[in-house]
Amino acid sequence: MVGWVRVRSPPVAESKLLCVSLLYLLTTLPLALYVSLSDPGRRCLRLRLLPFGSTVTKTALFEYPPGYGEHKHALPVQRARCSSPVAFADYKTAVEEINGLCRNLSASPSVSPVLRYQSGRRNTFAGNFSTQKRRLFFKHTDNKVEVPCGFFKEFPIPEADRLAMEKCRGVVVASAILNDYDKIRQPRGLGAETLATACFFMFIDDATRRALASHGILTAQDAHGGGAATFVGAWRVVTLRSGELPYENNPAMNGVIAKHLLHRLFPNARFSVWVDAKMQLTADPMLLVHALLVDKGVDVAVSRHPFNLHAMEEAVATARWRKWGDVEAIRAQMETYCAHGLQPWSPNKLPYPSDVPDTAIIIRRHGLASDLFSCLLFNELEAFNPRDQLAFAYVRDQMRPKVSINMFEVEVFEHIAVEYRHNLKSDGGGGGKQKVTRMASSRDIAGSTCERYLLKMWGESPE
Repeated sequence: MVGWVRVRSPPVAESKLLCVSLLYLLTTLPLALYVSLSDPGRRCLRLRLLPFGSTVTKTALFEYPPGYGEHKHALPVQRARCSSPVAFADYKTAVEEINGLCRNLSASPSVSPVLRYQSGRRNTFAGNFSTQKRRLFFKHTDNKVEVPCGFFKEFPIPEADRLAMEKCRGVVVASAILNDYDKIRQPRGLGAETLATACFFMFIDDATRRALASHGILTAQDAHGGGAATFVGAWRVVTLRSGELPYENNPAMNGVIAKHLLHRLFPNARFSVWVDAKMQLTADPMLLVHALLVDKGVDVAVSRHPFNLHAMEEAVATARWRKWGDVEAIRAQMETYCAHGLQPWSPNKLPYPSDVPDTAIIIRRHGLASDLFSCLLFNELEAFNPRDQLAFAYVRDQMRPKVSINMFEVEVFEHIAVEYRHNLKSDGGGGGKQKVTRMASSRDIAGSTCERYLLKMWGESPE
């Protein structure tokens, strides 16, 4: 007897609805996992896939001893959304374009202590110089004014490190730790070619060196300045010679030299990325230079302040939170700026969206406009105090020709770096802040040079 076996497909396979559902699940599941597991902040940075051979370095740049605590006291980020995301180029494309720009630029002119700029309505910047000093600092010829570019004292860099700094001809990434005020933190997310292309320099003083040696991060030879190059991960550590710093009683001003005069310390570099030591970069500096500077066609890229819009608001916050102890001097500084034409922010100042930056990260194209801006800003800081956010708008608005600045949104700033608290000091000192706060005298704004400024800022001006 012949039997017939009838083979039927399982009922599950006959369900078209189930098949469509499975297809939909397999299609959307990877996207759902990416959205749920990825850092929300990274969505502020639109990253393209890195080409083959240019993957992000995954090995640790440096193994810290357990007690150092380089990742302690990170500040939380509250902003999950990004109003103006930044599109990063393909990594290899960015590196090639930056290297091409560096090759095509003509040789840098010899560094001169004096730069010229076309004067605008006013021929001088403020600065609490004496009349005799004003004649020395501001020389007028043919509607031009000569402005000294930065410091006149030697910055005490060892000769071997100085030669290495002169050899840096592309992108320099720099930071500084003075008075053991911060930790050395390694940058994250570096492309495979970045360490070979960019220069990473960390400036420290003797107090910081001793602290690093006590943690075993520097060897005994390093701790005594053995002469050979000292590296901590990506950073080449440069110890400034003891007793020769230009501002022995003000570590913050010594840090300002490294922060704002990188074009003088690295005369052959074409681009620079300044990173406050309280910050840890989480995006490749080559991508930052390309996306925030080169693509925008600007001289300087810096984040706008997360809270303050007007320079006067920042001055009040500086006094309120004792970021600088001499409150009366802050008042005198702002009144000097008001007397010389400082105005509160308004739409008339666009494309600058704010008068107050967050200068923890500064990205610069080394050239006449940005170098001059940095020199003029440094002169104001030397004249008054190291709080560069107070003088920023005054210098920017007064200088001619104008400097082009990309003041990107704070959400971008928070997603290209992680911010940490400074090292805690038992005496509450550090960072160059004065220990004794002298409060400003109590008087009404009537008659003050900033009266019109404040009324306009408050929207009460009849103008």
